[in-house]
Amino acid sequence: MSSATGLSRRERQIMDILYQRGKSSASEVREAMANAPSYSAVRAMLRVLEQKGHIRHQAEGMRYVYVPTVPRDKAKRSAIKHLLDTFFNDSPEQVVAALLDISSTRLTRKELERMAVMIEKAKREGK
Repeated sequence: MSSATGLSRRERQIMDILYQRGKSSASEVREAMANAPSYSAVRAMLRVLEQKGHIRHQAEGMRYVYVPTVPRDKAKRSAIKHLLDTFFNDSPEQVVAALLDISSTRLTRKELERMAVMIEKAKREGK
């Protein structure tokens, strides 16, 4: 299965919509797109994504709905791995530092405590 790399900006936008919604028709995808292209262009992009193996369609009544072929969790891990490799020199510490830098004012005490528990668990499992 290919990753999100190699997708055009519009194809990534469509994949984002499908992951957020779980499934959508071509018209629903188009409605959710910023500066949406024509309906036929959206349909063409959906066909391309299907040919690439990223999505599949299923009939729901008189319409087709499109769903991602890769489960969201697997896609999430692949995207994080790509981000880690591309922007953070394969350093989880740099990723956490960047997240804390941009999120520190939005993180609640409870979220920080849950993160600390995850870090402690990782320390125990890493030994």
